[in-house]
Amino acid sequence: MVVGGRAMTYNFDPEKWLEARRAVLDARRARGELGDVEMEAELRELDRRYDELVTRLDGTYEISSRSNGE
Repeated sequence: MVVGGRAMTYNFDPEKWLEARRAVLDARRARGELGDVEMEAELRELDRRYDELVTRLDGTYEISSRSNGE
């Protein structure tokens, strides 16, 4: 991808994304914005979104464990 005349890499870390979203939910819970039922529902939805996101990743960043091309 080229942005502003410079090449850009796309280094997305799904685990960091999930960790950040969970931190937001934890903060909302600590402020009293979410009760037990709401927190559970939000976590289920977050896990669903995470699974969907990981499924969409193309995997080109993964390095094969086989170095001889088998």
